[in-house]
Amino acid sequence: MHQAATSTAQLCFGKVAHSRLRPAANAFTYGVYFLRLPLRTLGADDFGPRLFSRNRFNFLSFHDRDHGDGQQALLPWIDHLLRSEGITDATGEIWLQTFPRVFGYVFNPVSFWFCHRADGALRAILCEVSNTFGEKHCYLLDSGAAMTLGEEITARKVFHVSPFCATSGTYRFRFVHKGAHTIARIDHDDASGPLLLTSIAGTATALNNRSVLRGFFSYPLMTFGVIVRIHWQALKLFFKRVPFYSKPAPPTKKLSR
Repeated sequence: MHQAATSTAQLCFGKVAHSRLRPAANAFTYGVYFLRLPLRTLGADDFGPRLFSRNRFNFLSFHDRDHGDGQQALLPWIDHLLRSEGITDATGEIWLQTFPRVFGYVFNPVSFWFCHRADGALRAILCEVSNTFGEKHCYLLDSGAAMTLGEEITARKVFHVSPFCATSGTYRFRFVHKGAHTIARIDHDDASGPLLLTSIAGTATALNNRSVLRGFFSYPLMTFGVIVRIHWQALKLFFKRVPFYSKPAPPTKKLSR
């Protein structure tokens, strides 16, 4: 898998899909838009569109403190994390895929850092997962070499996300980028097999005033809708009598692989 041919900020339009298989079936799909940002190319620069800002309030915005440790600049943080995990060849572009803030608000269930080598090959992926309790955990996906398009990588689930899923089992990650189209799949298996099937897919467009307005008016208050939908689906699972799991203490380490 290679990085995009053009290193310009993108706004992607697509959908989130989620399907629970048992003990009670529950599925939903809704439209979203999300960012793909080439962090090395951007550096500390602001964005061009007047309707989209970096670290400032706007219709849509991106705030560096929403990612990483919330204190360091993004590039030094991710470079240090990769080196500390023995990944020294991810010196190419780093694409961050995440939701923007809408009128200053965002909740990102998961953001992806696609870390490339200098030759453009994908070297590692950092999955930055947040829950509604204000906690965050990162899963580092590293096959030890360049990753292959569509390759499935697994990680042991250690972080509490939903009260209707135990903090156990295995995640299966798959990522595909073909031209302007991108899809990320995260499936959760427990001891009995596949339990949750989730994906976020989209088609990239240039980040400009036109695409910002398209996103803003096509999906009004989208990031507020993300958190509302999470609680609405939880209520549906409650009435379907899906077992409830109390929240455990968060992992002592903020990173697993």
